[in-house]
Amino acid sequence: MKEQLYTIPLNDAVNANDECAFCFIERKVAMDLMDYVLGNASSYMESDIREKTDNAGFCRRHFKDMFDYGNALGNGWILKTHYMRIIKEMKENMDAVKGTPSMKKKFFKTEGASNRLTDWLKAKEGSCFVCNNFDDTFSRYLNTFFYLYKNDSEFKQKILNGKGFCLSHFGTMYEYSLNNLNENEFKGFCDEIFPIMEQNFHRVWEDISWFVDKFDYRNKDADWKNSKDAIQRGMQKLKGGYPSDPPYKMSK
Repeated sequence: MKEQLYTIPLNDAVNANDECAFCFIERKVAMDLMDYVLGNASSYMESDIREKTDNAGFCRRHFKDMFDYGNALGNGWILKTHYMRIIKEMKENMDAVKGTPSMKKKFFKTEGASNRLTDWLKAKEGSCFVCNNFDDTFSRYLNTFFYLYKNDSEFKQKILNGKGFCLSHFGTMYEYSLNNLNENEFKGFCDEIFPIMEQNFHRVWEDISWFVDKFDYRNKDADWKNSKDAIQRGMQKLKGGYPSDPPYKMSK
């Protein structure tokens, strides 16, 4: 199948022959979003973008990523206007639950009851501009993956000859296949992907086992084989991501 603009990132991820093509995609999307929020394009200076970041805020993980990225002025602008919104909303919601005889009942929720302040706090805790954009982008890549898997024989063959996926993204793929593939497609997907997952988890286990065995004095002169990076690959295979990656920083 002729490569299209929207298929290039997936083909790049598969061609990288990584432990998980979706980890590769996830890292690229996360980097692109950091560049978008705080990079040289200065989207944080655009009023419509800061309106969105002010409203959504950021989760703990992405605040850390933003701090590590290194644009102090950009972070300052984002925080300044976001704080203005938070202070206003916090006061409104605190005022709504104080000063009445039933304040304690309002604050400590009973089963089936609702409280304006606790609902607002939970909404803020679960809201993140980067997470929201990441989820939307990743969902499109997931749809593209299955489109290519069903329609591009070369792409599919690369998957079948590849290293499988991490357990986390395998779960995402399996859930998608349950809800979006017909019965024959679902059966074919399971028949093809399940053995690949087993084989590659066993491969990683062998690398980890040999890494451990290499510390036995009897193996001190033996070859490391493929085990030198077995720890980070083993962690990735279970939970996704790249444990050995340094923080992603702004290009100077």
